[in-house]
Amino acid sequence: MTDKRVVLSNCGSAEEARRIARELVQRRLAACVNIVPQIESVYRWKDEVETATECLLIIKTTAAVFDRLRDALRELHSYDVPECAQLVIEDGSAPYLDWIADSVR
Repeated sequence: MTDKRVVLSNCGSAEEARRIARELVQRRLAACVNIVPQIESVYRWKDEVETATECLLIIKTTAAVFDRLRDALRELHSYDVPECAQLVIEDGSAPYLDWIADSVR
């Protein structure tokens, strides 16, 4: 297992996704953020089943900055309860994992 992480979060618009992605990289909380446009989400909110078109953020980071990244998502996001799910990167290409480490502080 490594100390590298992938964090998932959804946004309501491409504009918001780009703004959040850019800010996370500028703050060195993420090495890279992929924006997957036009995903369809089905979820429960306030006891109702809802459907929305969203953008998925795939955020590459490290365990050491996860708490700060989570706080930044809360600050930057328009949702009342922004998604923030951390996944462990078990293994990967050593040069790529080193690049993540060098990009995040």
